[in-house]
Amino acid sequence: MREYYLGRQPIFNTELEVTGYELLYRSQDVDARVNGDQATSQVLLNSFWEMGLEKIVGKHAAFVNLTRRFILNESLIPPPNGQLVLEILEDIEVDDELLTAVGNLKSKGYTIALDDFIYHPKLQPLVRMADIIKIDILALSHQEIDEHLFTLRKFPLKLLAEKVETPEEFDWCKSRGFDYYQGYFLCKPRLIKGRRMPTNRVNTLRLMAELQKPDLDVKQLEKLITQDVTISYRLLHYINSAAFAARDIESIHHAIVYLGKQEICKWASLALLAGIDDKPAALTMTALVRARMCELLAETMPELNHSTAMMIGLFSTLDAMLDAPLEDILADIPLAEGVRNALLRHEGPYAGVLTSTLAYETGTWEDIDFEDDDETRLISIYLRSIEWAETMLGNLKGVA
Repeated sequence: MREYYLGRQPIFNTELEVTGYELLYRSQDVDARVNGDQATSQVLLNSFWEMGLEKIVGKHAAFVNLTRRFILNESLIPPPNGQLVLEILEDIEVDDELLTAVGNLKSKGYTIALDDFIYHPKLQPLVRMADIIKIDILALSHQEIDEHLFTLRKFPLKLLAEKVETPEEFDWCKSRGFDYYQGYFLCKPRLIKGRRMPTNRVNTLRLMAELQKPDLDVKQLEKLITQDVTISYRLLHYINSAAFAARDIESIHHAIVYLGKQEICKWASLALLAGIDDKPAALTMTALVRARMCELLAETMPELNHSTAMMIGLFSTLDAMLDAPLEDILADIPLAEGVRNALLRHEGPYAGVLTSTLAYETGTWEDIDFEDDDETRLISIYLRSIEWAETMLGNLKGVA
């Protein structure tokens, strides 16, 4: 089978809701050299025809970088569908031929975005046709960004801050009135001193850690769950949801036997996330995708417990979820040493699963630690993870 790859990076609004994804060229060969035309071709081919846009971005917008060749040749671009956003790269020469082509695309209904934009008066005709302008906040000083915003607000367009790496940068950009945000800032913790984790979260974390013990029996598990009335209620609510349609569950013991240990692990993951109601859905989505991708990667390795791998993927976002360093969060949880090493030091048998998941998420392919003969499964695993996470995200309200 022919191998194909694709990356995506979320784009958020001011409420930290996902409004779109930038689709990115990826290759399993980290030394491969491709030109812009080849990269754009692969992104369009893989996203629109090989995988299907619905599987990758759902109903959100899809941002795709275009080279000059694609802008001048409309037949190379999928028809406008209300989702496709055409990004004009910063290094494309702006001349009459390009302006005519962009104007034609605009008239056909395409959304036009200018990438890594640095303002110059000669670019004003292009600005007049743009719907979105992306500003790399690391390429400009705060004063230069303010000057750009002052000029660009004269035009009826949206402003997107990209390369937003920290919560502090997000807050600064939000104070400047940007409409959209792009970057890895969601997965960095914002330390808030004096906050104590609610008891039910602590109990859920401990429950998930105990579930990884190979000698755990049903009576022990029942005792753990019944120690917390909130957790007990959520388990019974979950098992009676449409996903299982179970009836006549007489006890926690009965519920545990009915679901099985693996499904209990998944339920505990959802119960944990459902209890964190002050975080954006995008972060919960990231947590679920990581959890599922770690689980699926581990399923290809007989020596690994895939439920443990799933928990590691989920726990890798706890610092951002709970606004505290991961080491502090895990201090009072009885985790196995292999789990702790994977999370805190990226060492041990599960390190490769977590490292590969994070590398795929960020597009740093050189960091993927996965068997060569299994690389063709990565894109399938990634898409399956997204599909599962979206389903689970929809179920969270039923767990809360």
